[in-house]
Amino acid sequence: MIYFIEDDPNIRELVIYTLNSTGYKAMGFERPSEFFAQLDEKIPKLILLDVMLPEEDGLKILQKIRQGSLTKNIPVIMITAKGSEIDKVKAFDLGADDYVAKPFGIMELIARIKAVLRRATPQENQVEYHIENLYVCPEKHRVKVNDEKVHLTLKEFELLCLMLENRDIVLSRDQILDKIWGYSFDGENRTVDVHIRTLRQKLGDAGHLIETIRGIGYKIGEAK
Repeated sequence: MIYFIEDDPNIRELVIYTLNSTGYKAMGFERPSEFFAQLDEKIPKLILLDVMLPEEDGLKILQKIRQGSLTKNIPVIMITAKGSEIDKVKAFDLGADDYVAKPFGIMELIARIKAVLRRATPQENQVEYHIENLYVCPEKHRVKVNDEKVHLTLKEFELLCLMLENRDIVLSRDQILDKIWGYSFDGENRTVDVHIRTLRQKLGDAGHLIETIRGIGYKIGEAK
């Protein structure tokens, strides 16, 4: 799946139509809020990102993508009318994989997408977690309990993976907020408690693996 964030409907519809006609699955978004809502449901293989957008600048969106534990490795191609050298340098410094200036040829864009996807090869050593009846594969965004698939939101999945990566280490609410929501998050740390409660409910029989350490935070311990 390829996501394209572009507020010009003519450009957005042309690119999405061409991608869907050439063997790719693609979705377009006019506003960043729509993009982030879908990102919470499904992680794409590649993101096409305009810079000048309503609600939020594309470079700020790129920063957020690179800060997310599950989104940081998604290839991102910037597509923008801002084609000066300094604009390109800013984008590459923030982690863009390619930069296409408007106006562009649609077949050149397809060729660049193919090139970026070829470079974005999956890691050879795929990490998987097995604890009692819980199975998690971060690379495939897959969670199973008792061999039954569990559907989590992006934040819930990031939270679960964070605790698995730090197994048997107690993470404070502030640490979790910083890692999952970022330092600029303005909510209260009760947000963590709410997500933990929902995550436990969705994990069902495996929910008990998330331990509450009173006065500190949460952890997932070693298998007993």
